[in-house]
Amino acid sequence: MTGTSPILGPDGRPMKRVERAATKAALTEEVAAPSLFGVRRVWQEAIARDLTPARLAGLLRRAAEGDADAYLALAEEMEELDLHYGSVLGTRKRALSGIEPRVEAASDETRDQEIADAVRKLVNPLVWPDLVEDLLDGLGKGYSVVEMIWDTAATPWTPARYEHRDPRWFTYDDASRRRLLLKDEAAPRGAELPRHKFIVHEPRLKSGIPIRGGLARLAAWTFMFKHYTVLDWVQFCETYGMPIRLGRYGAGAGEADLRVLRQAVMNLARDAAAILPDTMRVEFEQVAAGGGGWEVFRRLAEYLDKQISKAVLGQTMTADDGASLAQAKVHNDVRQDILRADARQLNATLNRDLVRPFVDLNFGAPPNGYPLLLHPVLEPEDVALLVDSLAKLVPMGLEVEASVVRDKLGLPDPPPQEKRGPEVVLLRAPAAPPPDLAGVANRAGCGCPACGGLARATNREDAGDELDELAADMLDGWRPMMAPLIDPVVATIRSAGSYEEVLARLPELAERMDADALIRALARATFLAHAAGDGGDR
Repeated sequence: MTGTSPILGPDGRPMKRVERAATKAALTEEVAAPSLFGVRRVWQEAIARDLTPARLAGLLRRAAEGDADAYLALAEEMEELDLHYGSVLGTRKRALSGIEPRVEAASDETRDQEIADAVRKLVNPLVWPDLVEDLLDGLGKGYSVVEMIWDTAATPWTPARYEHRDPRWFTYDDASRRRLLLKDEAAPRGAELPRHKFIVHEPRLKSGIPIRGGLARLAAWTFMFKHYTVLDWVQFCETYGMPIRLGRYGAGAGEADLRVLRQAVMNLARDAAAILPDTMRVEFEQVAAGGGGWEVFRRLAEYLDKQISKAVLGQTMTADDGASLAQAKVHNDVRQDILRADARQLNATLNRDLVRPFVDLNFGAPPNGYPLLLHPVLEPEDVALLVDSLAKLVPMGLEVEASVVRDKLGLPDPPPQEKRGPEVVLLRAPAAPPPDLAGVANRAGCGCPACGGLARATNREDAGDELDELAADMLDGWRPMMAPLIDPVVATIRSAGSYEEVLARLPELAERMDADALIRALARATFLAHAAGDGGDR
């Protein structure tokens, strides 16, 4: 009886033991290894050396039609021969390979957390940046392929190494030009890529078939024009400032005499020495010192470099112009936008071709979904704004999950309290104890209702807001405080015979009103209110 395993096959059903053994053997083999002869040779013909407008147009056309070998070889040479193109393309790759990835579990369930922990172990910091840069080789060529050679001797099964494969060893299908196939002698039109063996990254830089979307296709014409410009510039510099040498011969000079004169003129340029018969002479015509003829070559070369910077980085400020820091930051935002797009597309590739096969082979299809491997692109301005907003909104009652904030800041979750080692864990500072308002009130030495009410409020365990208690006690004792002010007014009104008499007695009424008790109570209440407010702020 043939047993089954918990690992799911391509059809979503558990694999039989025999099928699992066959899969195990296939995962450890190199499918796209190079060969000395055949269709997967490492050697390639030089293209850039003899590049002409007609040849460039032809190889670009053939690449779009399915024969991309010459185009891919040119794309490789462009990175080697053009210092500027190789530099800015490497800058774009390293901007993403330098980001530390993170893994988010599908849910908080124990099983999903275990799967996420296993995926995190795949991200080996020693080899991961190289894998990312190998996949980003597709930025220039349109696609990049990395073969995984799995280690199935241990549990879980993991890729033992990642091998970048020459893109010329692959081709797209004839019908759609979108399905990548492996070149093989046994399959003249291309063989299907085995499952769980290849990571295929096709950056989507423009709409259309992938082979037309590489940066090398966009920069190829600029590369050729710059090649001609620099070559002419070097030839100009080689002869710049040298006088023109004119050989003069007599009317009876024969062919042999002309050869002697020509060789003499050439020797003057090379050796500054020549032998001539008396009937011949050499004259030197000094070239007028032209103003900045070489500037034409320099300006053209710089212009072409800026076009390449725009195509690869999306800007020229940080790569070519060298302007102020403030201007560079503005242009760096455009580059960050490109970086976020590169990260999003790379995340999709790695989750499809690496994370999902790893989980399927070792755990089966998880019911809650697969963990996500992400390369977070953070901007310092956004982090500062987030921290400032949280510092203001959380004390006002905004509830925020701590794990969400850590994810946005790119910080890992701290270990549980019982598993913490000697490492330092930043903790929230303890809140300062509230001030002894009751002691302040008692030390005031006042028996007014405000001080007594505040002391009672701070001494009660179930006390509410001290300021509310203070206001309530002030209102409860308003009659004794207001009596010296109200009683003279009431007596005057009762003893007066008319409204006019009340108005006439107002000056003497002001002298009889006593506001000392009210002023003392308000002063003490104001002091205690400030004390309570300052204590709450701290």
